[in-house]
Amino acid sequence: MVLKKRFIAALTAVMSLVVLFFGASTVDAAKTDMVDVSNYNGDMTVANFQDMYNNYGVKAVVTKISEGTSFKDSTAANNIKTAQAAGLYINGYHYAHYSSVAGAIAEADYAAQTAKADGLPSGAVLVADVESSEQSASSTSQNDADNAAFMNEVAKYGYRSTIYTMGSWVGSVMSVDQGWIASYPYDPTGQDWYTGNHGWQWSSTYQFSGSYGNFDVSELYDSFFTSYQSTTGSSTSTGSTSTDSGSTSTGSSSSSSSSSSSTDTTVTGTSVINVNNASGSYVPLVSISSDGSTVQTLSSRALSNHSAWQTDQNKVVNGVTYYRVATNEWVSAQYLTDNNASSSQGSSTSSMSVIKVKNSNASFVQLMALQDDGTMKVVTNRALGNNTSWQTDQNKVVDGVTYYRVATNEWVSASYVI
Repeated sequence: MVLKKRFIAALTAVMSLVVLFFGASTVDAAKTDMVDVSNYNGDMTVANFQDMYNNYGVKAVVTKISEGTSFKDSTAANNIKTAQAAGLYINGYHYAHYSSVAGAIAEADYAAQTAKADGLPSGAVLVADVESSEQSASSTSQNDADNAAFMNEVAKYGYRSTIYTMGSWVGSVMSVDQGWIASYPYDPTGQDWYTGNHGWQWSSTYQFSGSYGNFDVSELYDSFFTSYQSTTGSSTSTGSTSTDSGSTSTGSSSSSSSSSSSTDTTVTGTSVINVNNASGSYVPLVSISSDGSTVQTLSSRALSNHSAWQTDQNKVVNGVTYYRVATNEWVSAQYLTDNNASSSQGSSTSSMSVIKVKNSNASFVQLMALQDDGTMKVVTNRALGNNTSWQTDQNKVVDGVTYYRVATNEWVSASYVI
């Protein structure tokens, strides 16, 4: 045993020299941009997440929220709070068991309501984790319709969504346009898999020196999981988690303005406004003091571009009109859009009703997205199930076709309404 140990030690020294002289260390390892946690990891502390941030480059966290229509992850609320305190982007995921459109909607409602109760901020991603036996027994078209229904439904709660699944299921068990794909190579060094997606989960056994146990880690290819939020933690470096909002900043140092002029409040009744920040990736929110003297940018909330929100009041402070979209959360009138950017686009009318849809020529109903120039573009990663009912609050005529809005910037042609 002594000779064997000496031989191994000598071989290790030789290999270290080979690495030094031939530059093998220049091959980059897969990045640890994002970590996902659940009750299996226990309650994560601020120190745990700060170690991941400072020493491993972790930018975002995805915490398990729920499963099916009854399981609630008991660690989610804590993990959301501690990740935010550590200066990380926080998102959530729901382990799906659905096998029908109705089931997907029910699970989406449960997941989104649980996420809201746990404190997951608006604009965060609420992922559908689709890898259960229920989906493996369903057809591709059924899974696609179910996934679309889940994502459509959580959008009504102010969350963005995508599909997480294993690489072997993509294109065979379900279609995934841009998702979060899991596949674990024997050696991830120098690898970049599934680059056309938001992210690649490349290990389920990664270990951090500042935390106990194994973790799932992912490399991110875009800002999908690191946008529409403002990180507010106390990490030593803020470079990798800063959010560029163009001309308006919603960083951890909130700005405030005082007004000596009078404040006028108008109760308008419930209506719907559309918002967009042409100079940034999200629309900032502000709070207004009770006397109207101070307007302060919120650092932990923002609205998605091209999203729709109910409002019941508007308030004028120092000549600027603000619309209320939540309890003491207001958006400036400068970010409102009127959806009439093109002469080919007709006016819209607002009224709450329910429509039922069906595509006689396919297994699902196509959705469209309204563009800045007033045209409609096909939505490729969402669809509605046949013979499903949806609440609509607006209809709009574009190039002679009437469309009904069923979610945030998602419209269905009147040709599919039955």
